[in-house]
Formats: sequence, C-alpha cells, structure tokens
Amino acid sequence: MAIPVSTAAIASTTESSDSAVSWGAIFAGAAAASAATLVLMLLGSGFGLTMVSPWSSEGASLTTFAVTGAIWLVIVQWLSSGLGGYVAGRLRTKWSGVPADEVFFRDTAHGLLAWAVATLIVAGSLGSVLSSVLSTGVQATTTIAAGATAAGAAAASNSDAASSATSYFVDNLLRPANPATPAGTGAQTVDETAGQVSRILLNSAARGEMPEADRTYLAQVVASRTGLSEADANARVDQVLKSIEDAKVAAQEAADTARQASATAALLGALSLLIGAFVAGVGAALGGRQRDDIDGVYTAR
Repeated sequence: MAIPVSTAAIASTTESSDSAVSWGAIFAGAAAASAATLVLMLLGSGFGLTMVSPWSSEGASLTTFAVTGAIWLVIVQWLSSGLGGYVAGRLRTKWSGVPADEVFFRDTAHGLLAWAVATLIVAGSLGSVLSSVLSTGVQATTTIAAGATAAGAAAASNSDAASSATSYFVDNLLRPANPATPAGTGAQTVDETAGQVSRILLNSAARGEMPEADRTYLAQVVASRTGLSEADANARVDQVLKSIEDAKVAAQEAADTARQASATAALLGALSLLIGAFVAGVGAALGGRQRDDIDGVYTAR
C-alpha cells in the first residue's frame, strides 16, 4: 500500500537553487559609487582640499588638511555610498515568498557588498595618489631634519648630499667681513677650508654637540678667512651654531606635526569608510523597498 506524501511538506523542505545575491546589481551600484567618488575627489582637489604643504605660506597646512580633508572624505563617502547602495537596491531581482525581515537583511547586505567593491576599485585607482598626498609633508620635513642634523651616516660617508646640507651655514661662517675683499689665497684653498668646516659641522651634528677644540679651531678659521676680529669670529660661530640648533628644533616640531596630522587623517579616513558602509546599507534597503513597492503597484494593476 503506497503511503501518500504531502506536496506541501516537500515544498517547505525544498531549497531554491537561485542565489540570494544579485551580483549584477552589486557591481552596478559599485560602479556608480566609484564614479561618484572620483568626481567628488576631483572636485575636492579643485578646491584645494587634497593639497598638503609643510610650509605655512604654501597651500593648506597639514593641520588644516586633517580637518577639512577628513570632513570632505565623510561627505564623499556619504554621497557616493548612498548612491551606490540605492542603485544596488533598486536593480536587484525581486525575492518572492521571502519574509520582510529577510528582504531587509538581503538589501542591506547588497548595499554593503556594493560599498566594498567600490572601495576596492577606488583604493586601486587612487591609492598611490592619496599615499603621495599624505606623505608629502612627512617627506618634506624629513628632508629638512636631515639637512639640519646633517645625517650622521652621511657624514661618515662624506657624500655630496651631506656636504650640501651644510653649505649655507659654511657660507655664513666664511663670508668675508668686507665683500669687496675676497678672502683666501686661492680657489683650491678656499674649497679645502669650506670642506673642512663642513665636516666639522657634520660631525658635531651627528654627535649632538661640538667639541671645544673644534669650536676653537672653527673660530680661528673664520677669523683668518673673513678678516674678523677674534671676538667677532666667536660671535659669528655662536650665531651660526644657534641657527643650526633652531633649524633642528623647527624641523623636529614640523615632523611631529606632520606625523600627528597624518595619523589623524588616517583615523578620520577609516571613520568615513565606516560611515560609507552604513549609508550604503541604508540606501540599498531604501532602494529595495521602493523597488518592491513599485512592482507591487504594477502587479495590482
């Protein structure tokens, strides 16, 4: 005797073979979000929101970038992610016989996936540009610090870069008291003296202090090459050494400011991405609901 099997029981236990993920809608939303991000980033660049300069007189300062740039990144994420999520929600296929809570979850997931794909696309296309922008201030201040401290390793190798780092201070030390009367007995002697003074400055920068013997010799060289009195030569040496120390302090402060601004910008950038993910999910849920509502209206007709 055959045992009857309920078709309703079979239907309830049979799982649909169709995927709940509409990849076409996800990639469409990601494309829309990526395009919107590129347009908005170019717009922000036009307004100078992505220009960084360690110099107070050129472009936006690092601190200003950390604030205005982060605000603009939040706006960019808000608009582009919302657009991408909404497009993904409106273009996904309708899920028949799915509870409202499940539909809401799927729409939110579609928005998050569209945001994730768009983020990867933008990171691939703009990653090098953003990294260059954020590191501009740090690289510039590092260069200053290397010149001010004279980079002890460079001093050991006696490289041309190390010598050029102290050229300005050497010129200040060996500048003649009377410009109309050139100092020195010949070009070779002057070059040798300048090189010797440069090495003394490099060594003192690497050590953190100048030995008293080197300082005394340096004052004697300055007096003999410039025509200054011994007292004036000592005063000039003190002035130049103070200028070097001030440059080192200023470079260290600028480097600290650059690092703090870069860290702040990175943290706020991560926050803007999280905001974008949330907005994309909300936009997709809104788009999906409108898509189902419109489809229900046409079905009723």
